[in-house]
Amino acid sequence: MQEHIGKTVGRRTSLRDPFAYALGLQETATEMYKLTGRGLCPKGVYKFNSHEEADAWMWEMLARPAKIKTS
Repeated sequence: MQEHIGKTVGRRTSLRDPFAYALGLQETATEMYKLTGRGLCPKGVYKFNSHEEADAWMWEMLARPAKIKTS
């Protein structure tokens, strides 16, 4: 059974190479770690009562000021 699609909205753009995209993200994270001496979030296991609480904590960790190494 074939379904006929009557209307298409928007355009599909060519997809990026997912490996190259992930490599770029990894390089950015590595440079941030070298500059600040810490990752995006503290290491550990965290338990939250809700997704909203976890999201609030994540944004707080991402927005905290970075102490850039000067040595």
